[in-house]
Amino acid sequence: MRQADLNRAVARATGETVSTIQRLGFMLAEPDEHIDTEAEMHGPYMIDWDALAAERDYLITSSRRKPAVV
Repeated sequence: MRQADLNRAVARATGETVSTIQRLGFMLAEPDEHIDTEAEMHGPYMIDWDALAAERDYLITSSRRKPAVV
């Protein structure tokens, strides 16, 4: 299966656009390959969407609180 085929299949299954799936970086897992989920070089294997949204909200609201520079 090519990467483009995988992206289209995941997009169909999730209802997301293919570009969103490409940005999220789905890839096929090799069943015989051991993946160390603690290894930093592979990146995160799950996203806590609530924590991400809270972090973004905090950054947006904290930037609004800064006094204007005159």
